[in-house]
This record gives sequence, C-alpha cells and structure tokens, in this order.
Amino acid sequence: MGKYTKLLKNTAVFAIGTFSSKILVFLLLPLYSRLLNPGDYGTVSLIVDTCNFIVPIISLSIHEAVIRFGLDSSIKKSDVLSTSIVVLLSGYVVLLACSPLLRMVSIISDYTLLICIYTVTSALRSTVSQFVRASGFVRLFALDGLITTAVTIALNLVFMVGLGMGVVGYVLATICADIFSTIFLILVKRLYQLISFGNITGATARAMLRYCIPLMPTAISWWVTNLSDRYFISYMLGVDANGLYSMASKIPTMITLVSAIFTQAWQIAAFSDYDDKERAKFYSTVFQGYYIFIFLAASGIILLAKPLITIIAAASYYESWQYIPFLVLAVSFSCFVTFLGSVYNAAKKNLMVFLTTLLGAVLNIILNSLLIPGMGAQGAAIATFASFLVVFIIRAVDTRRYIAIEMHPVRLGAGLCLLLIQAVVALAEIPFWIPVEIIIFLLMAACNLRPILTMLRQVRLALAARFGNAKKA
Repeated sequence: MGKYTKLLKNTAVFAIGTFSSKILVFLLLPLYSRLLNPGDYGTVSLIVDTCNFIVPIISLSIHEAVIRFGLDSSIKKSDVLSTSIVVLLSGYVVLLACSPLLRMVSIISDYTLLICIYTVTSALRSTVSQFVRASGFVRLFALDGLITTAVTIALNLVFMVGLGMGVVGYVLATICADIFSTIFLILVKRLYQLISFGNITGATARAMLRYCIPLMPTAISWWVTNLSDRYFISYMLGVDANGLYSMASKIPTMITLVSAIFTQAWQIAAFSDYDDKERAKFYSTVFQGYYIFIFLAASGIILLAKPLITIIAAASYYESWQYIPFLVLAVSFSCFVTFLGSVYNAAKKNLMVFLTTLLGAVLNIILNSLLIPGMGAQGAAIATFASFLVVFIIRAVDTRRYIAIEMHPVRLGAGLCLLLIQAVVALAEIPFWIPVEIIIFLLMAACNLRPILTMLRQVRLALAARFGNAKKA
C-alpha cells in the first residue's frame, strides 16, 4: 500500500494548495464577466493562448525536463537548475529578436509588449516551481500556489476595479504575480546558490535537451488541439463569439482543475515507480479510479450546464451554455490522454507523445475548418472532442508496449455513449430532458458501482496505512 499512500498523500497536499487557490479564481469569474464584455474577454483569451503557444518554443519545454530529471537522485540538482536557466535566457534572446512578428497578427498586435513580458515571466515561474516540486518540497509548491493566487486576485481588483485597466489590467496582474512567485521561491529555498553556469555537467545538459526538445513540438501540437479553435472562431465569427466560447470553456475546467491536482502527484508516483515489477497493476488501478471520477464529474457538469453558466457569468454570456456539453467531453478525454502521456514520460519515450499529439492537432485544424463554417462555435467544440478521442484510442493501444494498463474498454465505451446521449439530450432540450439527464447520471454511477466500491476500499486501506504508521512513529 506504500505507493497508494504516497500518491494519496501528495494528492492531498496539492489539493490543499492548488484547489483552494484555483477555486478562488473560479469564483471571481462573475466579476470578470461583468468587468469585461464578451469582446474584451475574447481578447484576453487570445493573449493568454498566444503566450501559451510561445512558452514551449522559447523554453524548449525545459520545465518538463526539470520535473523528470529533478526527481532522479543520481543527477545533481544544480546541473538541472543551471541548465534550465541557460535555456531560458537563450530563449528570451530569440523572443526579443522575433517579437516584430507578433505585430503582424492583427487581432493581438496592440498587445505585443504585454505578450512578450507575460511569456518571459510565465516560463521562468513554471521552471522554478517545477524544480521546487521535483526537489521534494511539495508543501512549499502548494503554498506558493495559494500565495500567488491571492496576489493575482488582489492585483486584479486593483488594476481592473480600482484603475479600470480592463484587458491590460487582467494580464498585468498575472505578470506581477508570476514575478512575485519566482522571487519568493528563489529566496525561500536559496535557489541562487545552486546556479553555477561554469560547472554544468555536459552529460546532464545533453540528456535534458534530448528529453525536452521533442516535447516542444508536442506542446505546440497540444496547444493547437486545445486552443487553436479560439483563433478559428475569432477570425470566422468574431471576438464576441470567442468570448462566449471562452467563457463556456471555464465550466469544464472544473474537471481539469481536479485532474491537474491529481496529475501533479501522479507524475511523482509514475516516474518514481516506473521500474516497479507491479507497475502494470498500479497504473491500472489508478487509471480505473481516475476515469470513473472523470466520467461522473462530466455527467454532473452536463446536467448542470445551464445553472452553472448563470452562476459564474453575467447575463450577456448565457447562450454560451450550449458549448459546454461537448467541451466537457473534450476535456474528459484530454485528461485520459495526459494520463497515458505519463507512461511515455516515465519510459523516456517521447517520440510517440509528439506523433500522437501532432496527429490530434492536424485533425483538429481540419475539423475546425470543416465544422465551424456550418455549425459555428459548436463545431469547434465537437472538433476538439473528436481530436482527443482519436489520440486517446491510439495511445491506449500503443502504451501497452511499455505498460499493459487494463483499460476496461466495454465500461469505457459505455460511459462515452452515455455522455454522448446526455450531451445530445441537453442540446435538443427534449420534453422532460432534466429527468432524462438525471437518469443517465444514475446509470453512469450504477455501471461503475463495483469499481467505485473497490476504489473506496483502496483509499480506506491507504488512509489506514498512513495513519497507522503515524501512530507508530
């Protein structure tokens, strides 16, 4: 039970820091939706999405190597941190040289300087925080999440409410919070003492670059699959439509939020226990509990799509509820894709991560081009869902070369069918659609009753082992 106990413990630590911080941001969405009209919110979304596209390019996705090699006890921590800083500094020079290209994108050209600063601070904070997590300071990592969120919220209130800075204030608050977080972590753990450019071990630097460089195009392809639809919608339908679509996407992020908390703990467990002889059973047990939770959460959110959008957004965003069902499906399978990606990362076999993600990105672009003109923003949601579904199926088959995870395909297929039916019923608003939605949710729970009980037993045993050991100590 040691692995499960450790996973449960780390998940709890990340939950305290990450969930409590992210939920505060989520609760502020009603404020943002009243201070920013759909057009402004669409612009904010494009700025953030553009930065998310640039970060893996200028950083070579070095933060991925930081978490993987930082967990390797045979590698010096100073080599990991120093190498990552050198990569980031080189990337900043490239960004500065290429910044005029951003002015050529008309819908974001007025925010070029803001995007460059946001990109630099985001990449640095991500790298430093991942190093802290890889070094075993998970409580500090979680605390930093809480503090950074509080700073972000406070600055948003100052810049947007107090100074009325709108779009610029929203982005500037995040920039300042990232700077604060980076300085905080560096000073608390005295990370500056580990930076030594002259003593970097060449073997470590080369190994980190070999690991992370293939992940750069993977991150770009992942961005295309996740976020390119915002650009298609903005160009084809306008930034107002993108604002509605972006607001709708905030509802499924409730699933992403919880998934991200688990993933932070899971990466440590997956990487640490990859060589364990019982890894297949471990991965299978964890995945089973994971997908059941995702499916139940997805079913509940589709059921509550209308009241949720009413709670978190102003009345001008109400019609965006119609995009939630298929966005929920897309997010659900993106979570599964990410889980299976940990198998490749643990095995240090990142080529298939890139190839499968690239396939999803190409498929997403094709489907966006075909569906958006006829179906509007709904076509973008369906395109994203279809792309993640295809990538999941490919990875589910291919990862068996490394770890034979028991997928329970019949149960997975049944869950997918129930969610699809639920989505169609919600959008069609057939007579008595609410009772039908409730029945589908109950069917979802009933189909997974046995594994749910098994999962609860595993949690109980892990808790008993954890607190039993604590009492002995």
